[in-house]
Amino acid sequence: MSPAPRKKLRIGMLALLLLTLAVVAAGALGVVAYQRFLGFADAAIAGIEPGDSVMVASGDSLPKVLRKLGELGIETRDLEWRALARQMGAAGKIQIGEYALEPGMTPRDLLTRMRDGKVINYRFTIVEGWNIRELRAALAKATPLLQKTADLDNAALMRALGLGAQHPEGRFLPETYLYTRNDSDLDVLKRAATAMEKALTEAWDGRDQDLPLKTPYEMLILASIVEKETGIASERPQIAGLFLRRLKIPMRLETDPTVIYGMGSAYTGNIRRTDLRTDTPYNTYTRDGLPPTPIAMPGRDALQATARPAPGDALFFVAVGDGSGRHVFSKTYAEHQVAVVEYVKRYRAQQARAQ
Repeated sequence: MSPAPRKKLRIGMLALLLLTLAVVAAGALGVVAYQRFLGFADAAIAGIEPGDSVMVASGDSLPKVLRKLGELGIETRDLEWRALARQMGAAGKIQIGEYALEPGMTPRDLLTRMRDGKVINYRFTIVEGWNIRELRAALAKATPLLQKTADLDNAALMRALGLGAQHPEGRFLPETYLYTRNDSDLDVLKRAATAMEKALTEAWDGRDQDLPLKTPYEMLILASIVEKETGIASERPQIAGLFLRRLKIPMRLETDPTVIYGMGSAYTGNIRRTDLRTDTPYNTYTRDGLPPTPIAMPGRDALQATARPAPGDALFFVAVGDGSGRHVFSKTYAEHQVAVVEYVKRYRAQQARAQ
């Protein structure tokens, strides 16, 4: 072999060696870069403080969100975040809403939440037995719920909800409702009104057929009275049955919660004999039948109890007087009077022990 070909061979081998070394070096750098990427993706985000959150608004891109994180003092490296978003299929798919930032969470955790729309949910509970005044007062204090109804009276409120001339009392189902930042009090009330309509329809459709109630609204009115008369769930069907028997006889309902509702702001915690004799549209001691509207927000149990009351023959009831909230049910007025005497004894004894 001549010297020239040997020289060319050596040059070719050297080039091959250099190329091999370059590939190996590139591969090593690639491994290092990938390991660094994984270390970024699954390492705790620096700078998060307890209670931090980030709001993704409509039209926000990932770079805009990263700037918002930076404004919170959170370290962000755009290239790694963008690469991770592409790998996870989150690029261009971040959903609007408020996201919790928790110490120890990783970029992968946060992008997963944003991609899947796992926003912060807040809770608002409508309590069984609240009236519309109590409901609106609680809504006004709910944060971060947007307040859109503060300047609306009840009639305007119902119009804003698309409920026309309906009376607001009893129209919102007691439950816990989830909402997110930028939701309003109107949003919550719309859902509560829809839920009540559904619950009332279900109760009405499944009712006993011999009830002396002509419409679902009459059922709603009576259920609100049942709700206010006892906090003992097991008693609701008994109390509903008692009132329904009174309506059939007919006999006046004579229930204190309706009197109290009719007194409005004049009620200061005590109901007197003169209050029972003072006529209002809601005084069931002075007027026959049901009051004109519900007196509170009845829960599902009260609606179902009114739809399917317990059988029996009791027409009277009075508190036991032992602080349990339970009642004694009687068939006759004479039996009822005995129960009242026992109630007074227990009540006075309890008061004496408390002194």
